[in-house]
Amino acid sequence: MSILDKKIAVVGLGYVGLPLAVEFGKIRPVVGFDINEARVAELAAGTDSTLEVTESDLKYATQLEYSSNVADLNDCRIFIVTVPTPIDGVNRPDLTPLIKASEMVGRVLKEGSLVIYESTVYPGCTEEVCVPILEKLSGLKFNQDFFCGYSPERVNPGDKINSLTKIRKITSGSTPEIAQLVDRLYQSIITAGTFPASSLKVAEAAKVIENTQRDLNIALVNELSVIFSRLDIDTIEVLEAAGSKWNFLPFRPGMVGGHCIGVDPYYLTHKAEEVGYHPQVILAGRRINDNMARYVARKVIQLMLKNGVDVARSTVGVLGITFKENCPDIRNSKVVDLIIELQKWGVKVVVADPWANASEVLHEYGIQLGAIDELNKVDSLVVAVGHNEYRELTPDALFQWCNGQEPVLADVKALYDRHKAAKAGFTVFRL
Repeated sequence: MSILDKKIAVVGLGYVGLPLAVEFGKIRPVVGFDINEARVAELAAGTDSTLEVTESDLKYATQLEYSSNVADLNDCRIFIVTVPTPIDGVNRPDLTPLIKASEMVGRVLKEGSLVIYESTVYPGCTEEVCVPILEKLSGLKFNQDFFCGYSPERVNPGDKINSLTKIRKITSGSTPEIAQLVDRLYQSIITAGTFPASSLKVAEAAKVIENTQRDLNIALVNELSVIFSRLDIDTIEVLEAAGSKWNFLPFRPGMVGGHCIGVDPYYLTHKAEEVGYHPQVILAGRRINDNMARYVARKVIQLMLKNGVDVARSTVGVLGITFKENCPDIRNSKVVDLIIELQKWGVKVVVADPWANASEVLHEYGIQLGAIDELNKVDSLVVAVGHNEYRELTPDALFQWCNGQEPVLADVKALYDRHKAAKAGFTVFRL
């Protein structure tokens, strides 16, 4: 019997692991494992708080069982690890979840097993960090008794068009034969097809540069936004004009948060420095993007002072705290940096978000979500996230949520016509 006929365990049921477990669970036996018992319970009850998988899709995954009991992994022979790989307070890779997951898998690893990693890592991490742990805890020999694969996740939270099965998947294996098996495994669920990489390292590197490239492109337009603000030129108008050329890349300025673009480049720069090279362009882009939230906050304060507002006695409303639109994910949200910067000026900040989980926001950031409307007015507004609910509003409607004369409207995502916003009575700022 081929290894491909064996039971699968998907370790980690977040934005990456759950859609994967569900797709495999539609066609074969799968154990969806997570150490979070509450997460397992909600999925077993047929709901997904991340909103990545619909209730109907959960029902169609008839061969998927959920568990937080390690003993339920004993009869699995394929392990797909999809745990988070964050950074620490000084932007170094935090491999703790990956290490703990590898230790757990190592304890239940049997001869002939296959361990596939999807978590974003630096090139070489699977073989340098994970494999030794698997060998030590299992007593088995790599590429003799067990094998590894790497197939980086390409999940885009909140995107219902470019979903898991519709995004081409990179695959790789620790031997040529295993590489073919890993590729066949993913071909069984990925309708968009696969791209076999020549090695684990190549697949790891491909993943980490995807988001590094995007990060740098956004950093460029962010820097342009700062320059054009000083020149009193509207950045969006410039980008639209430049976009009339067929090969101009349509990137927009913004606050770069989330668990991918704002994190992955640090994995690459960490490894580069390990081998004696200090990256310049990548880190420069990171510095620009990491500073944008504070830049927006300072621009709001500057404009409020210019309008004669007593900043220390004012209230600023912030619409949106998730890291991107139409998604409940608050991980590494740069809106939090904006809020902290505003508070440093003595401003009272009220935050509202129809997508975010209030208890999660309070737990992660100590921020209590509130209300901003005609009954709960503020002195200025920052529309930080492009949720559909905010796109449907008009500048006139937003103005009714504000006190006094000439409130500032920081339209971070350029959702509104700036001329209409100015006509409504706002002092407008947008990146």
